Amino acid sequence: MKKIVLVGNPNVGKSVIFTQLTGVYAISSNYPGTTVDFLRGMVKKNGEVWELIDAPGTYALSSEIEAERIAGQLVDEADIVINVVDAGNLERNLYLTFELRERGKPMIIALNMWDEAKKRGIVIDIAKLGALLGVPVIPVVAPSGEGIQELWHNLDRATPPYPVSADHTNRWQEIGNLIELVQHLSYQKPRFLDWLQKFTIHPVSGFVVSVVVLLGSFFTVRALGETLVGWLENLFHHWYLPLIERLVPCLRAFPWIEQILVGQLIEGHIDLEQSMGIISTGIYIPFGVVLPYIVAFYLLLGLLEDVGYLPRIAVLLDGFFHRIGLHGYAIVPTLLGLGCNVPGIMATRILESETERFIVATLISIGIPCAAQQALIIGALGDYGLGPVGIVYGTLFAVWVVWGVLLKHLVPGFRPALVTEIPPYRLPFPKAILAKLWLRLRGFLKEALPIVFLGILAVNVLHLTHFFHWFSGFLSPLFARIWGIPEEAVLFIILGFLRKDMAVGMLLPLHLTVKQLVISNVILAMFFPCVATFVVVLRELGWRRLWQALGIMVFSATLAGWILNLML
Repeated sequence: MKKIVLVGNPNVGKSVIFTQLTGVYAISSNYPGTTVDFLRGMVKKNGEVWELIDAPGTYALSSEIEAERIAGQLVDEADIVINVVDAGNLERNLYLTFELRERGKPMIIALNMWDEAKKRGIVIDIAKLGALLGVPVIPVVAPSGEGIQELWHNLDRATPPYPVSADHTNRWQEIGNLIELVQHLSYQKPRFLDWLQKFTIHPVSGFVVSVVVLLGSFFTVRALGETLVGWLENLFHHWYLPLIERLVPCLRAFPWIEQILVGQLIEGHIDLEQSMGIISTGIYIPFGVVLPYIVAFYLLLGLLEDVGYLPRIAVLLDGFFHRIGLHGYAIVPTLLGLGCNVPGIMATRILESETERFIVATLISIGIPCAAQQALIIGALGDYGLGPVGIVYGTLFAVWVVWGVLLKHLVPGFRPALVTEIPPYRLPFPKAILAKLWLRLRGFLKEALPIVFLGILAVNVLHLTHFFHWFSGFLSPLFARIWGIPEEAVLFIILGFLRKDMAVGMLLPLHLTVKQLVISNVILAMFFPCVATFVVVLRELGWRRLWQALGIMVFSATLAGWILNLML
């Protein structure tokens, strides 16, 4: 089976071309031994089934960045390479083209965004470019499908390019000489989009726009997520819950199995949120609570990606994140964590180094409460005004920043600078957005569901062996004195390992003072990740990093609770 690999710089439209060629019939895979994702799909040509691979976006094939090394390995394994090039930024894109020429693989160039280049007054001699490189060059407008059929039919003409020297000393000079021969520029009157692109990347106006976009995105995700949660909640309670209730009498003779599958009865009934059974809470939480927010977030994320705004917000926030040893793309998993920490931790894969992934995962676990917990925080403290709510969020943000700065200096490791092109604004391609949404949702369910099931199984075993009650009884007197809260509240905070939002709800009947509610909510957000986040951090980072993160969380929560107890 022939293997075709799409290779190009980030933001050149590879995913749209991939979608046009394969439809939505694709799967997301990890390169063996790494957390780097790439897309694979099957296409049929000349009666044969060919494998089409969308490699990670890359500026070079020989780099310290893991994703770029993987792209190089995928090229080495390919039978044919489709080099996707941005027609409006030919000089920058041709550096990768020259590196591909060194590999000597049969290649064809898809000159994408051809229409945008013409609007900007860029004229490229297609025939001469192909003749000088020794490979077919096909102009393409991926969203509209223009040139896709021609690209597909010309794959049989893919040939090894003319050889090029492996000496990179004069590489940019070679590219410059080629550009002079094939590209000509003509003056075009500035358009509204040209002004908008400058306005949204300016340090002042761009920052204001980014704040508006982030706030708008947050409230949009919340609103859409809550709408979907309400719809699914009715579905679960009217159709799914009765099915479980019919199963309970059949399991009465096997108490342990009933406990693991269904969980504990709450006031004689199954509570899909709190029973903690595999087929009750284990199904309801991923599908009825977490999935709606993930759908909303990934839909909005795909829109921002395809419109071309995401690289701009990454560049604008790069200065801030750089102060804590990260780069601007850390905003993506951070935002996703506001919906649910599980996909937020999984999204750290877009960061190039293990050091960055550890820092962001730790900061999400400490200072980013999920949407369900936020709703309970506001519900518990909202009646007392904005002050208590502000103290909770202000404390979490302060701890997030302090630990970010500390980890920058305490955690050694490679931290690559942010190097990205800022693409022009373009209309979104609905088919590509929906395809990416489906792939991301499928990947989340495939990876997260087994994690949730195993976590709930482990929690039930610990509960049946009375571990939680022994553990909380041992620690409650100590922490109650440090934090100034009742011992019963400490028990519920520790039980937040099961569900943090559920733990917030358990605090309400204790009639805590406003001060105690503030302290409890801050500690609960920071003290320990929920069981699903715990297992995901373990899976993504390993035991050593997990224990390091847990030590930071427990220390931070203990210290923050003590300081708040003294100050309030």
